[in-house]
Formats: sequence, structure tokens, C-alpha cells
Amino acid sequence: MRVFVQIPCLNEEETLPAVLTSIPRTIPGVDRLDILVIDDGSTDRTVEVARSLGVTHFVRHSRNMGLARSFVDGVDYALRHGADVVVNTDGDNQYPQARIPELVRPILDGTADIVVADRQTAKIEHFTAFKRVMQRFGSWVVNRAAGTDLPDAASGFRAYSKRALVRLNMVTRFSYTMETIIQAGYKRLAITSVPVETNPKTRESRLFRNIWQHMIMSGSAIVRAYLMYRPYVIFAGLGALLAIGAAVPFVRYLILLLLGEQGQNLQSLLIGVVLAIGSLLAFAMGVIADLIRINRSLIEDDLELTKRQRYGD
Repeated sequence: MRVFVQIPCLNEEETLPAVLTSIPRTIPGVDRLDILVIDDGSTDRTVEVARSLGVTHFVRHSRNMGLARSFVDGVDYALRHGADVVVNTDGDNQYPQARIPELVRPILDGTADIVVADRQTAKIEHFTAFKRVMQRFGSWVVNRAAGTDLPDAASGFRAYSKRALVRLNMVTRFSYTMETIIQAGYKRLAITSVPVETNPKTRESRLFRNIWQHMIMSGSAIVRAYLMYRPYVIFAGLGALLAIGAAVPFVRYLILLLLGEQGQNLQSLLIGVVLAIGSLLAFAMGVIADLIRINRSLIEDDLELTKRQRYGD
């Protein structure tokens, strides 16, 4: 059993030593543990610091590609080098690396495919009350979309089995955290969580400028992932809503017609027709989107087979 701990980094020369020195070098049930540093276009001495502390596995980007791309490239490297489990942590030392064995344990026991660390955001001192509410709301939305029950869906401290990584396919460029959970829920992968306590804050996030950008980007990633796997729910709901809206002016038109008030009800008829057409279009788009979903599922089956051949599974 081989575990890779991957660390996406962007100018982390100051905090990386604390991360590397706190990663356990042995885990019960694990034959080999390797550390992989993903340099996402750093302009400082991140790579030199990692090498001086014994890291031998690197993925390097000549320019900043973003967290999602770093995650994908790191996973590809780890799987090509024989990883059975991949643990993702951060280079800013916000996560307690000493808890990595607890993240890996459910996978080693065969009870989970993905393990997400619950940061217990209500206890994080530097989180404002608004941010805590938004974190809970975001996790609720993701859980509703994925059919899961994770208290901290946005946490990036998590472990993946090789089986899970072969089946998952990243599309978003912002952050993989939400998308992987929705995909995993749709593909019936076993997901669980482990409570952890985060380390003190070392710097501001480089993933987003403020909470509003984070909310917008995360929301768009959730909607995109949901549309990819359950488009019929959204379009059927929209079509039903428009159909109900069309029924109201149609009923008004009929009532006015029965009362003999000619000439005062044409606007209701026009509004009803427009809403009815919109409803039909929504249902038609739902059918088309579902056909695309089916085609995507077939393509993903072929891609999974290709990955198994590539990674020797």
C-alpha cells in the first residue's frame, strides 16, 4: 500500500517547512509514504526549500494554473508512480498533518473511497460569523446536490482512494472540492468525514480576493457540476414553474371571456402563450441535456477504462 501526500504550493517558502516536518513518515498499514510538491508557478524558493527538506517528487507549472489544475496534475503524477491513496493538503499549514493517518484509515479499512476533514468551522477563530454561515450553507447545498452528509464540503484536506480518483473527472478551473463531492455522490462512491482542528492562520487566501468572489465562483462550480449530472431536475423544475405561471393568465382569460368582457383579456392570453412556450422549451432543453448527460456517462466509462490501463489497475 503506497500513499502520496500532495501539497499544492504558490510561494510557500515560509510555511512549507512547518507542513513538511509535521507530515508523519509512517502510517500503520502503509508500506510507503511519499510527498509530492506541486509548484504552481511560484516565484520564491518553494522548490528549493522542499528539496532541502528531502522532497524528491515534484510537479512544476511554469505559470500559475490554479488549484483545480494543480490537483489534477498532482493526482496524475501520483497514480503514475503507483499511489493507492492520495492525500491532499495545503502549503500554508492550515491543516494538521498529524491527522493524515486518520484520514487514510477508512480507505485502508475499505469503508470509504473519499475522506474529507471536517474543519469544524464554528470553532475557527478567524472565521467571521457571516463566513461560518456561508460555509454551512455551501455545505448544505453541496450535500443536497450530491446526496451526501458532509459537515464541511469545502475542506481541501482529504484523502482519495485510487478507485475514486480513476472514476472522477475534473472540469472546473477554480476549485475541485465541490465538484468532486457532487461527482462522487452521483457515482455512488462512499464518502465520510473526520473532524480535525485547524492550525492558526498564516496568511490570506490566494484562491479568491474576498468572500463574495468565493461565493460566486463556488456557486457557479456547484451549478455546473449539478447540471452535468442531474440536468433534468433543473429543467423539469423550470418547465413546471413556467407551466404553472402560464395557467394563471389562461384562467384569467377564460373567466373574463365567460363574463363577456371582450377586449380586456387579450394580454392575459398573450402572457399565457409566452409562458407556455417557455415551459415547452424548458422541457425540450431538459430532454436534450439529459441525452448529453447519457453521452457523457458513456464517454466517462471509456475514460475510466483508459485510466485503468494507464495507471495499471
